[in-house]
Amino acid sequence: MPIKPRHLPALMLLLLAAGCGAKDQKKGPPTPEAGYVVLTAQDVPLDVVLGGRTSAFEISDVRPQVNGVIKSRNFVEGSLVRQGQTLYEIDPSLYQAAVAQAQANLASAQAAYATAEAKAQRYKPLADIEAVSKQDYSDALAAAKQAAAQIGQNKALLQTAQINLHYTKVPAPISGRIGRSSVTTGALVTSGQTNALATISRLDPIYVDMQQSSADIVALRRELSSGGVTPSAATAQLTLEDGSAYGFPGKIEFAEAIVDPTTGAVTLRARFPNPQGLLLPGMYVRSKISQVTARNAILAPQAAVSRTPRGDATVYVIGPGNKAQVRTVVADRTVGDKWLVTSGLAAGDKVITEGLNNVKPGQAVIPVPAGSPPKRRPASGGASGGGRSGT
Repeated sequence: MPIKPRHLPALMLLLLAAGCGAKDQKKGPPTPEAGYVVLTAQDVPLDVVLGGRTSAFEISDVRPQVNGVIKSRNFVEGSLVRQGQTLYEIDPSLYQAAVAQAQANLASAQAAYATAEAKAQRYKPLADIEAVSKQDYSDALAAAKQAAAQIGQNKALLQTAQINLHYTKVPAPISGRIGRSSVTTGALVTSGQTNALATISRLDPIYVDMQQSSADIVALRRELSSGGVTPSAATAQLTLEDGSAYGFPGKIEFAEAIVDPTTGAVTLRARFPNPQGLLLPGMYVRSKISQVTARNAILAPQAAVSRTPRGDATVYVIGPGNKAQVRTVVADRTVGDKWLVTSGLAAGDKVITEGLNNVKPGQAVIPVPAGSPPKRRPASGGASGGGRSGT
């Protein structure tokens, strides 16, 4: 059917609109933005978390060293006691009598010595002129020496009696917190009894004993021998049973030189300040310790690392011409909120952390520092700008 002249303007408008639509369809999608971070090499302490239990810095049993009946108890159970403080008093009557007897025996020996010494001095000139026999002088001289030896013996007995009397006051062997008393006033105690009267624990500072597998110890020594890492200051941080962090750092004191055959682990001991008495012996804690430091290590944000179905770690980097490149990296452990990358990346690389959903390998991108606001680009043909819509 022939087109009537009055229909020509409408037909021309339709053809023009179709041509414009074809042009818009031929225009490609906008170049996406990619937020990146620049990697730097740094020294990174490599931490390990180990479980452990607290133990007292010093612990001592209070035991009697003489026999007798407890006369008094001079402390409050659970309180702090100082070294040398009298904790118990044992009835001293028998030991006071023993001291008095030893003193009397010493005085008697001293008197006997004075008599024997005077006799020997008188006999000496008489023996020289043969007024008395030499045998009598020798006997007098020997008696004086025996009397002198008797004085020494009685002095030792007096000292022993005084020591036993001193032991009737049972002192605190160390300073610390004392536990409950196993005896009461009027109880009979002996120097050889197996039960302690009480136990004192020094809790400031306090030890934490941790277990580390021998396999980890071997791997650690291999890393040290390879030269990639260096020993750290061996500091430690505690996490308590309720998940809270302990406010004072500790220091590794030593590691056992043998492996426990039943557990296959080595015991490490750390010492922590405990001025508030928050830590008590036997508590379970987790300790984060730094044993080695990786030199010139590369840390990549966790948001930048993805895994292939085979488990390989990959990242996108800004390549030449602002094109996205995929790199396979080795990232076997995390350090805080980042991956420690031992292969595949270097200092200065720009790793994409934002806009990963819009990025494809080899695709041109608009690189912007991570965290910066997205650029507003004008819409064209109903298409939106190339902002970053997540990772």
